[in-house]
Amino acid sequence: MTSTGMTGTDTTSTGTTGEPGDRTGAHTDTDVAVVGAGPTGLLLAGDLASAGLRVTLVERRPHATGNLTRAFGVHARTLELLDARGLADELVGTGTTLTRLRLFSSLVLDLSRLRSRFPYLLVTPQYEVERLLERRARAAGVEFRRGTALRALRQDAEGVTAELAPPGDGGAVTRLRARYLVGADGVRSTVRDQLGLPFPGRSVVRSLVLADVRLADPPEDVLAANGTGDAFAFVAPFGDGWYRVMGWDRRHQVPDDVPADLDEIRGIARRALGSDFGMRDARWISRFHSDERQVPAYRVGRVLLAGDAAHVHSPAGGQGMNTGLQDAANLSWKLAAVLRGDTDDPQALLDSYHAERHPVGTAVVRGSGTIIRLAMARTPLRRAARTAVARLVTTVRPVSAAVTGMLSGIAVSYPAGRGAHRLAGRRVPDLLLAEGRLYELLRAGSFVLVAPRDTHPAAPEIAAAPGGVVRAVWANPSRRGALLVRPDGYIAWARG
Repeated sequence: MTSTGMTGTDTTSTGTTGEPGDRTGAHTDTDVAVVGAGPTGLLLAGDLASAGLRVTLVERRPHATGNLTRAFGVHARTLELLDARGLADELVGTGTTLTRLRLFSSLVLDLSRLRSRFPYLLVTPQYEVERLLERRARAAGVEFRRGTALRALRQDAEGVTAELAPPGDGGAVTRLRARYLVGADGVRSTVRDQLGLPFPGRSVVRSLVLADVRLADPPEDVLAANGTGDAFAFVAPFGDGWYRVMGWDRRHQVPDDVPADLDEIRGIARRALGSDFGMRDARWISRFHSDERQVPAYRVGRVLLAGDAAHVHSPAGGQGMNTGLQDAANLSWKLAAVLRGDTDDPQALLDSYHAERHPVGTAVVRGSGTIIRLAMARTPLRRAARTAVARLVTTVRPVSAAVTGMLSGIAVSYPAGRGAHRLAGRRVPDLLLAEGRLYELLRAGSFVLVAPRDTHPAAPEIAAAPGGVVRAVWANPSRRGALLVRPDGYIAWARG
């Protein structure tokens, strides 16, 4: 039987220079330079440092996390990955949970049916996610360089040299030498530009208005959302008295730098939702536009891209931050294995990052685009189609399960090689084992082999697992078969 994500899929990496994972003894200042201290970069840096690697995190913003952040929802799969880092339960305590997700008036998804320890959407500000991830990264020994911008980079057979300077035109340039560099620096990624990679796509919706407000008369639905064709809006609670509001008005399309105010978003809410719910005391308001774009290659030699630097899409479904965090979880264990010399085929293992995550990014771009277009449906024909889609998703159980699975990330799986077991590449739920919960065992950052007591499956895939294997036993003695679970919670190999 073959494995998935251990030797990777044979793909060609654009611009590869030199063999990854080589140990030449050449001077480096750090093992990995991560550019961008948003959620994606923080999780990746924390994982790598926890694996015993030297990590430098470069961020142009001078200060740590604040409350001016756009993301607000953490899906079930992301919570599982945070659980594998000991952070999920604390994060859940910072927000409120939604088991029903209304995408527009006639389409309601029941998240309580998800087979997960976290069968809901957690509504919490992005800065709470960043706070926990930064605390973990600092405790693991990540070196932070805030107020520092990437000016240029060049790579060779042995590493990457980054030129750094304070943001703006002034300031002395310093150089940082790393064995690998990861760009997690957002939609306007300097790393991506330095690689010369295109970012094909288009703007899907202009002049979105976002705000955090108090409500005098909150909606009955925990999350209120609707689109009328000329306007759409949603309102979601943070659980601490503040609400996140987003709105769009077809009749008021202006550039991003035109100031937005509370009266504008009140008007949008009244048109789309029938009420402004007594909005007041906005702590911040922002206007932005939404693009659909994806870079063609997530890896160019010793430089890799993750999060919004690699893909960007509409905010519908709240998948942006979640997809970036899942990118980081996929990449971190692979990069750690290469840097520690734990794999015989580092090139293929790094290539598997693109092979697995690029299709997921494509699916998210298309899925969120479909939701936003349905919400924006204007003509009678398109609105009838929206009603038909909503009825199908709401009433047909397999369709509803597929939609909630993809939106939550629970249904995401990775391709397996020819002849692989049918479970290879699939996500593993939080199994109860004799040693405890699976996701608690995954906190060691190692592969976990789950098998019956007193059996020791032998397979080349188990022997080749990068970084070694933690042995675990089924809690139910009647369970047969074996699973080799990757550090990111996906099945690498199975028997039985």
